[in-house]
Amino acid sequence: RPRFALISGGKGHAELIEALRILRIDDAEARRIGLGVYRVGMTWPLDWEPIADYVADADICLVVEEKRANIEAQVKDGLYNRPADQRPLVLGKRTERDEPLISPLGQIHPDDVIEGMLRAFGERLGDEGDRWRRVLEGRRAAKRSAPGGDGLITRKAFFCAGCPHNTSTNVPEGSIAGGGIGCHILALGSRNTEVVCQMGGEGVFWVGAQQFVDTPHTFQNLGDGTYQHSGVLAVRQAVAAKSNITFKILFNDAVAMTGGQTAEGPLTVDRIARQLDAEGVVDVRIVSDNPDQHNPGLSPGAKIHHRDDLDAVQRELREVEGVTAIIYEQTCATEKRRRRKRGLMADPTTRIFINDRVCEGCGDCSVKSNCIAVEPKATEFGVKRQVNQSSCNKDYSCVKGFCPSFVAVETSGVAKPDTSMVQTLVGDALDALPAPILPLTDGPYNMLVTGIGGTGVVTIGQLLAMAAHLEGRGAMVLDHTGLAQKGGSVVSHVRIAEDMSSLKCSAIVDGEADLLLACDMLTAASDEPLGKLSSERSSAIINTVEAPTSDFVKDPLSFSFPTKAAVSRIRAVAGEEKTDLFDASAYSEVLLGDAIGANLMMLGYAWQKGLVPLTFEAIDRAIELNGVAIPMNREAFAWGRMCAEDMARVRKIVSEARQGSEPIAETLADIRKTREQELVAYQDERYAARYTDLVDEVAKAESRIAGAPGALTEAVARYYYKLLAYKDEYEVARLYSDPAFKRKLESQFADVKELRLYLAPPLISPRDPETGELQKRKFGPWVFKAFALIARFKGLRGGPLDIFGRTEERRMERRLIADYERDMKRVLADLTSDRLEAALAIAAAPDMIRGFGHVKERNVERFEETAPERWAAFEASRAPAPEATSKTVRETV
Repeated sequence: RPRFALISGGKGHAELIEALRILRIDDAEARRIGLGVYRVGMTWPLDWEPIADYVADADICLVVEEKRANIEAQVKDGLYNRPADQRPLVLGKRTERDEPLISPLGQIHPDDVIEGMLRAFGERLGDEGDRWRRVLEGRRAAKRSAPGGDGLITRKAFFCAGCPHNTSTNVPEGSIAGGGIGCHILALGSRNTEVVCQMGGEGVFWVGAQQFVDTPHTFQNLGDGTYQHSGVLAVRQAVAAKSNITFKILFNDAVAMTGGQTAEGPLTVDRIARQLDAEGVVDVRIVSDNPDQHNPGLSPGAKIHHRDDLDAVQRELREVEGVTAIIYEQTCATEKRRRRKRGLMADPTTRIFINDRVCEGCGDCSVKSNCIAVEPKATEFGVKRQVNQSSCNKDYSCVKGFCPSFVAVETSGVAKPDTSMVQTLVGDALDALPAPILPLTDGPYNMLVTGIGGTGVVTIGQLLAMAAHLEGRGAMVLDHTGLAQKGGSVVSHVRIAEDMSSLKCSAIVDGEADLLLACDMLTAASDEPLGKLSSERSSAIINTVEAPTSDFVKDPLSFSFPTKAAVSRIRAVAGEEKTDLFDASAYSEVLLGDAIGANLMMLGYAWQKGLVPLTFEAIDRAIELNGVAIPMNREAFAWGRMCAEDMARVRKIVSEARQGSEPIAETLADIRKTREQELVAYQDERYAARYTDLVDEVAKAESRIAGAPGALTEAVARYYYKLLAYKDEYEVARLYSDPAFKRKLESQFADVKELRLYLAPPLISPRDPETGELQKRKFGPWVFKAFALIARFKGLRGGPLDIFGRTEERRMERRLIADYERDMKRVLADLTSDRLEAALAIAAAPDMIRGFGHVKERNVERFEETAPERWAAFEASRAPAPEATSKTVRETV
């Protein structure tokens, strides 16, 4: 019968017990204060007799629960008619003055509970309340605030590589679409998809809105599972309301968002088509990546199209009055992957390779495919594109990007890196590593693991929990996965204690993380994980890999990975001296042959640093019991230990193993030398001398002002070369004939059986009837012999016999070179120290001129439209004349 009665249930009880632990209130201290805790096991209906007895002598009762007031309302209702001396003041979501107390929104945390107890009991607690207040203020002061997230992005869930929704959720320009339940909801906020609804409510918004807007038509995405559940009723309602709407029923053959189950019931494309026809849908189309498999007789009235015709089909149906439907058939990419692994579906032997020397980094492949497997690749000649062969699901949409760099490779698979040399270099060094001093724990030891879905983050928590169990200790793991199966963020809370009695709450309390294992720096740098760190207690280990995000797919030209911002935020909270960084993914790929070992490598690093309170034997046994890739995981853990013990040695091993890979020039001299040699190969020595003359002129001008060539000279060295070495037919032929291309293929694939190219030669290629753009076609192996012949005629470039040089694109490219030379002459004629920054913007502007054909034309238009702004900045950046400044000073004196 306490004076201060606390009632809690569910997760709220765990947060309350953590709050009492933070305040160091044990049983004896609670009795001294007059504080009691009553845990409700069944929250509805409440058992009244013990509760009435519990609060009979209390002055005040505080109910601690998450979300809305369920227990609180029942307590108040049960006590309403009791005598006044047995009816304490009951608080929960609001104070007696009707002010907010414990929020009904979102999660509550121990600090929220402490603050709620202070506001509820504070005036009655006296000195004890002051102690609680000091504890709460001390915790808040210990949490060092992170710098603002300027330039920082969050890792959002996104469509899997090869997902059907990469294509199916597109709508024609000028149209809008509605979202609903299913993976296609990831298109919400983009692709003109702005409306979301509950399951079965697809298209309902349009029934009400269509009478009040000028837009005559809308599209509505609808998953096959939702259609079977209740979506057919939404179609029926739209027909009854005489809506102008096109339902896009996305037949993926799997309920992917919840694990890849088969939709209940005998659902097929043909049955849906017949059902839609029976419901009164006026026009039904089947769009498939394999249209030949459909028999028109099975779905009478439904026209069948290839998925490449989706845009044309949509444009046609949006002009039809009434309810229309598109059944878009393409199997879920993740489900394809599962079935191929199990031998239930044929696994194509064709893989896509991007020749980065031909690639212009324009990003049109990402625009066309929306595929996360098309990743940035840093090269000597800028950021290009590469296909991540590990995540690629062989959808092949990326080849539609208007670029000749895509190669279809017939192969038995991806080549595994040879790690034998690495093992030879190391010898027995891994086994001879010294054992670290493990951290002492007088309470729960808290480890926060952040990463990307599908990369084994949850496995780290499972291994640590099992290792603790093997030692007879207590462990709790809480995984925040969200849409992790779509490449979203994953955060695992791992808590280890001497026994389970010390663990009441699975979530790490704010400011009490002992170790941050940042397998993904973007996830770690977000507000929620950072809130778990404190400068006094926390250490951080960061994997510096720049794993692509959906932002790169959506904005392939200007996207820049915010490494500096992410690392700065983590360091600002954990402290500079307690934050370690290394590229675990790159090291894992070289040392183990697979980047998937990076997380175990980071765990090994942390253990060797003495930041994991578990023995080597327990962790090793947990890896064995996990039963997956046991040798590789053991090696990864050992390599992580080696990195912690002797990073310089590991870097040397990795460097030696990487010998033969293309280096990236770091000095101005190397940048210039590389490009001079390339221009000789591109055309001849005379052409290279043209490049050298301008770079020399800029270097001398910058040296007169700044003392040495710097950023301006480097920009000219890079981007004047870019304009000079435009990729015409001769250059593309030369780059494909270069032996380096063959070496890259052989290093990436186990064997190369046949090569084919996707090209759109301007003199012979047809144009798209809708857009007027050239259309790519597939060319067989013979094209490489033709390339070898064409490359020999590079001397004709720009001359009267250059048949390729007569197109508008080639004339534009030659004009851009002359324009750049003229612009740099103008810059040098009036260059001062205060104009260097503006001059640099002019010199580097050609970076935005990327791509081929119509893609390049659009980028050139953007380049030329923004040129006046750059020149205005250059003119405005001149400092006031010295005479005027001196006169002003004299007048002031």
